[in-house]
Amino acid sequence: MSPGQPAAEPPEAERRRRPRGAVREGLVAAGLELARAGGPDAVVLREATRIVGVVPNAAYRHFADRDELLAEVCAAAMRELADRMAAGIAQVRGTYGNPWAARDRLRAIGTAYLDFAREEPGLFATAFAVPRRHAYGVANGGADGERMPLDHLRAVLDELVDAGALDARRREGIEYPIWSQVHGLAVLLGQGPLREVPEADRRRIEERTRAFVEDSLA
Repeated sequence: MSPGQPAAEPPEAERRRRPRGAVREGLVAAGLELARAGGPDAVVLREATRIVGVVPNAAYRHFADRDELLAEVCAAAMRELADRMAAGIAQVRGTYGNPWAARDRLRAIGTAYLDFAREEPGLFATAFAVPRRHAYGVANGGADGERMPLDHLRAVLDELVDAGALDARRREGIEYPIWSQVHGLAVLLGQGPLREVPEADRRRIEERTRAFVEDSLA
């Protein structure tokens, strides 16, 4: 070290200088990347602390146990899925209440859901590996009005009613069978017996499922 050059700051001092909440946010971000690579089983407190650069015991100042960290990572993965769905909706042209645009928005969120399951299998599995109840939609406790995947589906179905493309008498609760159809296909293609089907067959199955859902609303 040359004369006059300040001594390197010890790791302990560096940790003390971190903004309040930075360690917690860092642990969740680290858990999200672990989940991206290896699914929910890869979310381990010790490994998350190693990535963030804090001692293992530091995690317990922010999370009671591994399940509490995993719950936060599950919610973060769910938000990534919701963001994909929102992006798909945003790409659809057409004003609110246009029946063709509303149908295209429904198709867009289904496509985003299936694409996310295929492209991010670790995060998709983690989003539903909930060690405790968390919000799938605002009606079930979403924070600060943040739209989760179920919210996007509900909003599009409400638009279909307003556009005259879905009978209002059939609207109540119809999001659940629709969600079940798309989620079930995502699991079959990603982890189940259809995971080895050729890409062309996969696309054909996805298209038939979307058409089946759309026809069921007519």
